[in-house]
Amino acid sequence: MRISALAERTGVAVGTIKFYLREGLVPPGRQTSRTTAEYDETHVERIRLVRALTDTGGLEIADVRRVVAVIDAPDPGRLDVLAIAQDALTASDGREERTGAATGGGVRDWVRARGWPAEPGDRVVQRLEKAWDACEDAGIHVDDTMMDAYADAVEEVARVDVAAVPAETEGAVRRVVVGTVMMEPVLSALRLLAQRQVSVEAYGRR
Repeated sequence: MRISALAERTGVAVGTIKFYLREGLVPPGRQTSRTTAEYDETHVERIRLVRALTDTGGLEIADVRRVVAVIDAPDPGRLDVLAIAQDALTASDGREERTGAATGGGVRDWVRARGWPAEPGDRVVQRLEKAWDACEDAGIHVDDTMMDAYADAVEEVARVDVAAVPAETEGAVRRVVVGTVMMEPVLSALRLLAQRQVSVEAYGRR
């Protein structure tokens, strides 16, 4: 299909598609003349992925470029796909100035005590530090025992997440990045429903 048809199929303007092509986010089409090229379903899927990463995932172009570089790499490892997807999701954290009291080593020590990786500069650990600090600043005390209980439950959620990741690379990245973003409100709603059910079991229906 020509670029105009590609734009119609994806709902993305021709100018935006040309920008994606210049930035290397979408592979070039098959050149049919000096000024025209043909595109196929792989381009449709890639454009949809890029839009999902930017619109739903909220990723910046530099982060999307890193994600698609993994997709286009020959036989990327499963952990590589998961790592780059998580890194892309937390990239904005590294561009924000952290505020509040830092728990620093205490949080990393807790993470390591669970047997989870926690290297210096790990943005996911830093995100937990920031969130844990915010709880303390708000007067919501969360000790190690309570966090352990949360972590046990979240590990079960993570097993469901990982089991749902497709084998092929592009689908894996879409599932990890976009799926993580889209599932956050689902998990939040499930938590509220579960709180209600547990409260009814404990205190009786009013």
